[in-house]
Amino acid sequence: MSETAVRKTCKEKLRPTPVQERALDEVVRRCRDLYNTALEQRIIAYQRRRVSVSRYEQEAELKDIRTEFPEYAAIHSHILQDVLARLDKTYQAFFRRLQWGEKAGFPRFKGRNRFHSFTFKEYGNGARLDNGALVLSKIGRISVHWSRPIQGTPKTVTISREADGWYVAISCTDVPMQPLPSTGQETGIDLGIESFATCANGQPVLTPSYYRRAEAYLAKCQRRVARRKKGSHRRRKAVALLAKAHQHITRQRRDFHHKEARTLVQAYDVIYHEDLRVANMVRNHHLAKSIADAGWSAFLTILTFKAASAGKRVQAVDPAFTSQMCSGCGVIVAKGLSVRWHSCPECGTSLHRDHNAAQNILRLGQEVHRLGYSRQALT
Repeated sequence: MSETAVRKTCKEKLRPTPVQERALDEVVRRCRDLYNTALEQRIIAYQRRRVSVSRYEQEAELKDIRTEFPEYAAIHSHILQDVLARLDKTYQAFFRRLQWGEKAGFPRFKGRNRFHSFTFKEYGNGARLDNGALVLSKIGRISVHWSRPIQGTPKTVTISREADGWYVAISCTDVPMQPLPSTGQETGIDLGIESFATCANGQPVLTPSYYRRAEAYLAKCQRRVARRKKGSHRRRKAVALLAKAHQHITRQRRDFHHKEARTLVQAYDVIYHEDLRVANMVRNHHLAKSIADAGWSAFLTILTFKAASAGKRVQAVDPAFTSQMCSGCGVIVAKGLSVRWHSCPECGTSLHRDHNAAQNILRLGQEVHRLGYSRQALT
C-alpha cells in the first residue's frame, strides 16, 4: 500500500430474496457448528493428551469434513478456513491476556445469537461484484443497496446479519487519500463525560448521551421481552424490536463520532489526545455507563482514520496529571473528580478543569513532537 493511500471498508445493505436469505442463514449456522466443534476438539485434545491443536492441523481436516458431510461441501472453502482463523485468533488473544495478567476470558462456545457473519478472505474467489450486484459462490446473485461507489482494490468480503437485515462489508486497499487544506493549527482534546470533548481553545463538544436518553424506551422493550413465553413467535418479535432499538442508538453514536471527527480534522492539522485505557476506566461502576455511552475508543479510531485520509496527524500523549497540572505554571494542583474548576494558587490561572487538561495535552504533544524531531536530527 502506498503512502498516499489508505485501507477502507465499505459497508452496504443487501436485498436478498427469501430463498437467498435462508441460504445465508444456513451458511451462518454451519459456520457456527464448525466453530463450536473445532473449539471442542481443542479442549478435549488438551484435557486428554495435553497437546495443542493448531489452526493449520484443523484446516487440514476440512477436506475430509467436506467429503463426509455434503452440507459443508456446499460452502466455499475460504469461508470454512476463516472460521478456524477466527477461533485461532480468540486463542491468541486469550494467551496474550494471560501473559499480561489481565482477566483471561477463555474462548466460549457460540450460541445461535452470538455468531452472525462469514468472510470470503479473497475477493474474486467466491465473492465478486457484477454490474452492481454481489455474486456469492453457491448462493447466487444478491442485489445491493449502494450508498457510495467502491474505491480502491477490493480484498475481502464479509457478509453479516444485523437487527434490520443483511449487510456486506468490502475491505479495499489503495484507497486514494483526500487531503484537506492545511490550516496551520494544532489542538489538544480532553475527552470527558460532562462534555464529550474540550479543545485547547476552551470550545466544548456537548455529550449527546444517546443511551441515557433512550433508557426508558429500552426498559419498555426489555419488559416486553420478559413477558413473552420463551420460544414463542411473539418473543422473537419482541427480541427483534429490542435489537433494533439498540442498533438505532449505536448508529446515532457512530454518526455523531463521524461528524465531530470530520469537524476537528477540517479545523486542525495536528490533534493530540490522551492515551486512554478505556477498558480499565469502565471498571469504575459509577462511571462505566457514561463512559460506554460516550464511546471514546470508537471515536478515536474514527478520528485517526479520518486524519490519515486527509493528510493530517493524530497523536496520543501520556495522560498522567493532565487534569492536575496547571497549564499556566506547571504546578500540580490536586483535586477530585467532583471539582470541575481549576484554580492555581501559584499563578492565579482559573479555568474549567477540562479546558486546563486540553491545554496540557496540547503542550505535551508539542514537546513530544519536538523531541522526536531533535532525535532524528541527531541521528
